[in-house]
Amino acid sequence: MTDKQLIVQVRPDGTVHAETIGMYGEECLDYIAVLENLLDAEATESSFTEAYAQVAAEQHTTTSTWDGVR
Repeated sequence: MTDKQLIVQVRPDGTVHAETIGMYGEECLDYIAVLENLLDAEATESSFTEAYAQVAAEQHTTTSTWDGVR
């Protein structure tokens, strides 16, 4: 599983570019509001990546004995 990352670039002209890695679905949208608050700014442009449409894979492991008792 990939660690969650928020990569923020402040460009020479003062604009900010941010990208999320390891976040799926609407989870990444929470970070827009956080960045707007931290920077006292407003997002003017955004786009969705393929990860927006994906669901994070979860691994579930179940262990049991032959008689069903753990």
